[in-house]
Amino acid sequence: MAVATTPRKFTSGHFAFMRAVVQGIDLRASWDRYLRIEGEHEDLRKVRSTIARMRTEFAAAARRNARPGTARLVLIDAGEVQETPGLPSLAAFAEERGLEDFSEREQQAAFLEAYGPGTDAERRSRRARLIRRQLEALQWLEQLVAQDPGPDDGVAAWFAPSIALRLEKAKLRTLADLVARINGVGARWWTAVSGVGELKASRILDWLRLYEPSIGIRIGSHVALRRTELQPKQLDEVVARATAIVPFEKFLLPAELDGSDGRFRAPLHQCLLEAKNDYEAIAAWLATKHDPNGTGRTATHRAYRKEAERLLLWAIVEHGKPLSSLTVEDVNAFKWFLAAPPARWCGPRHHQRWSPLWRPLEGPLSSSALRQSIVILRSLFAFLVSQNYLIGNAFAGVALPREQARPLGSKRTLTFGQWDALQERLDEFSDEPLGRRRVRAIRWLYATGLRLAEMAGAYCGDLQQVDYRLPNGAEETGWMLSVVGKGDKLRQVPVPTRLVEELQDELERNGLDANVRHESNRDVAILTRFEGRVATPWSASGLAKGIKEVLERCAATMDVDDAKLLRKASTHWFRHTHGSHALNGRPGGKGVPIQVVQNNLGHVSIGTTSGYLTTERDARLAAMRGFGDKRS
Repeated sequence: MAVATTPRKFTSGHFAFMRAVVQGIDLRASWDRYLRIEGEHEDLRKVRSTIARMRTEFAAAARRNARPGTARLVLIDAGEVQETPGLPSLAAFAEERGLEDFSEREQQAAFLEAYGPGTDAERRSRRARLIRRQLEALQWLEQLVAQDPGPDDGVAAWFAPSIALRLEKAKLRTLADLVARINGVGARWWTAVSGVGELKASRILDWLRLYEPSIGIRIGSHVALRRTELQPKQLDEVVARATAIVPFEKFLLPAELDGSDGRFRAPLHQCLLEAKNDYEAIAAWLATKHDPNGTGRTATHRAYRKEAERLLLWAIVEHGKPLSSLTVEDVNAFKWFLAAPPARWCGPRHHQRWSPLWRPLEGPLSSSALRQSIVILRSLFAFLVSQNYLIGNAFAGVALPREQARPLGSKRTLTFGQWDALQERLDEFSDEPLGRRRVRAIRWLYATGLRLAEMAGAYCGDLQQVDYRLPNGAEETGWMLSVVGKGDKLRQVPVPTRLVEELQDELERNGLDANVRHESNRDVAILTRFEGRVATPWSASGLAKGIKEVLERCAATMDVDDAKLLRKASTHWFRHTHGSHALNGRPGGKGVPIQVVQNNLGHVSIGTTSGYLTTERDARLAAMRGFGDKRS
């Protein structure tokens, strides 16, 4: 619906403001009290146009209800009816107007023309009667016209057209949409709404809080603070536990669907788990995916939780069946659900788990993602069967989607030229601590081929200086980084000496010992965040976000094609680029042995690593050009 054609609605606040106008109460104070949502009182044109619009709308409402006299009455500006206290005498009036030579009758006629008939008291009484009648008219109109905002009302019905249009462009079409966005994003919700700054946002927020009872959706207390100022407990309180589309830790399992009497439950006395229901059984499985060192959830844990969460939510909310009662047919239905989920199940990935806007899916799963989901859930059910919680694995009877053959890193790898161009721009970030940390992250990811979580979890204590011998017999000193990768497998990855030296410079710059191997640096993260003299690790999500910002800034200075590619890049692209560049080598150069690259990347199979050999298409075509031709 276009904003321009949407009729505006009025609350009791509009009528309170008009009563203040009629009675001559301070205009600016009244505006700030009742109509600040319309703009600032310094804009007198806005104030006057709003008053004129309300008079016109009130008059139209009176005419619709067969009250033409009331319609004319509310259009009168009582402020223009002068009280004229202390009228001049007839002689003073004549002298002021230059009428001394006129007759008394002529002077009286001019006097009546200027001031009207009646005494001062009569004139005051006439204005007072007008004000009283207007106030009575406003009281009648308020009962007729005034409304309380509701959640399904369009924003254009309540906000100025300029604001409403901007909100609608941001897909905030109703008051419910608006409150949900504010609660879901927090204090800086307005940054994603073009043309709405902090001041306009504060006016909108004040108005919504004023009408919270009628809108029926509470604005959370977390909105008053920036995200960095909020404590985990405050975020935890934003979304209440419920049987709804909420994260696993917020999901409330209904007693009648909790699986305690699930159709495929094994005899209770044979079960090796303490779990009393399906939720607790999933939690027991997820507990096996935690970081064995106790430093937090691993990427594997998050991936497995995501798939189990989707299944549990679907089984209860969409399918109305306990997880432990799912048949092969049910599992097939879930498979098709993932391939075409309803819109209410989907949302952007960037909404965090504390947010009411969080959703378990972004959209339909690709064939490879669907295959991965079924593989993970098959392992969940296999675990439950092995622990005698279930008697069978329904996912074992479901065919896996065909895996599409795609070279590793296909379309997600930087060429040597693009990497060199990026390197040149990274040097520009050396003047600020935040920039240097982000640049170090990119260079370490490229040089080592580590996964995002592996890099975020790497500490100075994991580095080891080693002596080694070159093929020509010369001795060198280098660095190895111990990494615990997928399947809790330990591997050691070579690290270029220049990166370690750069790290040591940063340690010394921030007041720590310059020797990366010093005991005091043991628990300092390689990509540490220095706050004063305190060093704290960088989370995987923070690392990904920081690198994206750097790539965005670098892309702004590149040509169109390279910029487009760089804006699409994620942290995982540097892992793919490492594999491709290492194996294929620069044009005219020599690649790294495949066994070395396999170890760097932590691949179980060398066949997986060999997939990177196919990513340098141009080099392969050039190498085979003319093969088999006589002239070659």
